[in-house]
Order: sequence, then structure tokens, then C-alpha cells
Amino acid sequence: MFFLAVLAGAILVVDQVSKFLVMQYLPLHSVREIIPDFFNLVHVRNTGAAFSIFAGANSSLRVGLFIGLTLFVVALILYAYGKVSKTDRWTRTAYTVITGGALGNLVDRLRFGEVVDFLDFYVGAYHWPAFNVADSAITLGAVMLLISLLRGR
Repeated sequence: MFFLAVLAGAILVVDQVSKFLVMQYLPLHSVREIIPDFFNLVHVRNTGAAFSIFAGANSSLRVGLFIGLTLFVVALILYAYGKVSKTDRWTRTAYTVITGGALGNLVDRLRFGEVVDFLDFYVGAYHWPAFNVADSAITLGAVMLLISLLRGR
């Protein structure tokens, strides 16, 4: 469990520090081009889930639902982590990375009722929905879990 706490904590800190810097130095809805025709830093708020799903739902219901769901998922991950063999570092790392990301977005929802997003990748006119370090960690952990399942771990 020490590994879980250290890695998840590091992800949480990097996520929150990056969001703090965005909030301090990029006005809301601003865009700063970093790599032309590929990558911008932006400052947007996501009131929904991934890709702004449920963004239009009732505010109190939405925030409560996301907080409750996140706490439930983190509890499930902690349970699953304990069931995974100590020699299966890959799967344990996957659970840990997801936990760090989930906690990063949970902190935003508790503080602001929404999540700060700032990474904007695009090609031509197509922009991938803006995301953050926590979202990246959740996605990475999910891909790692999928690989683990495909390998039969």
C-alpha cells in the first residue's frame, strides 16, 4: 500500500500544481499556442464527466453524483488492489495511476464543483476535448489494465 500512496500522491500533486499554475497565469477561456497546428494550453472548466458528458445536468445533482461515484470507484480500486498478487506490479501500478487521477479530479469537484482542463491537442480544425494531468493518469491506468486483462494477469 505504500507504493499506492506515494505514486497516487505524486500524481495528485502534479495534477493540482499544474491546475493551480493554469488558474494563476491563464485567464479563463484563454488560449496560448505552444506548438502551432498541434498543441495549445487553454483554461476551461468542465462541469461534466469525460468529454463534458452530463455538463448540462442539474448542478447540485451532477456534483454530488460525480463525488459519490469517484469515492465508490476509489474504494473499489483499493479493494481490487489488495486482491492483486504482490508480484503483479503492472496491475498494481495501473490501479495506482487511476487512483491518483481520480483523486486529482475529485479535489477539483470538491473545491470548485467542476474540473480545470488545460491540455488542448488538435490537428487542423479537429480539437480533442481539453483534458488535464488527472485525465491522462486515468486513461493511462485504464490502458494498462486492458493490457493486463489481455495478457491474462
